[in-house]
Amino acid sequence: MKPMNNLSTRVNNVMSEKKKALSFFVTAGFPTLEITVPLVVELAKAGADVIELGIPFSDPVADGPIIQASSEIALRNGITLNKTLEMARQIRQQSDVPLVFMGYANPIFSMGLENFLSSCHAIGIDGVIIPDLPLEESEEYRMLAKQNNVSTIFLAAPTTSNERLKLLDEASTGFLYCVSVTGVTGERQQISIQAKEFLTRARTCVKNNPLFVGFGISTPEDAQQIAQYADGIIIGSALVKILQNAPLRQAVSDAVTFVKSIRKALAS
Repeated sequence: MKPMNNLSTRVNNVMSEKKKALSFFVTAGFPTLEITVPLVVELAKAGADVIELGIPFSDPVADGPIIQASSEIALRNGITLNKTLEMARQIRQQSDVPLVFMGYANPIFSMGLENFLSSCHAIGIDGVIIPDLPLEESEEYRMLAKQNNVSTIFLAAPTTSNERLKLLDEASTGFLYCVSVTGVTGERQQISIQAKEFLTRARTCVKNNPLFVGFGISTPEDAQQIAQYADGIIIGSALVKILQNAPLRQAVSDAVTFVKSIRKALAS
């Protein structure tokens, strides 16, 4: 039996109502440092079940051009890991939405795993995704995360074998993040047959965690299509693009409108 926290409780509640969990990715410090906290609070009110808060890094190997650009702007704005932790603390004071950090190993390990994970626990961070942390090198991290009741979320791709899917399922807590296309993140024109085949296969291998699907979902129609194969939907680049294109004064309201449109599509 895996330990429960705010993330797994929320996802289980959504699934028990025969609904799909909706997770949205926000780059901390983009488009400005000041907007992140109110943005996340409003997205939660609009229907986001989970918020992924991206920790910007100068060499984001798994990110597509939209999220890379947002990270570069956030870094120019002066974002740091410590400032991201402070933003999360302020969000937690205003909202109980499950918060998941998504960040690369370099800044997290530079801070020190015990320091980082104990800070996450103190703030109320529910999970962490480290895309460049290999399963084979994650034992110490997973042990410390478990001690701090922070979910460890691994990624699986269409190239992942059945055997490895089972290993990732055993190691993950909270959910398993299925990348529906290979390569970097970003919007896709349509959900591929390959992605559907992968998710059908993943469903047979993954027994311990809900399946969340991301990378390439950008419209309500995409969300409806992929929801048939998953327990949760993750949307990143499409939301970041809206924030990128909106005048600053209406960035939050445009993002809220988008979240509501996805929520409505999944309810129909």
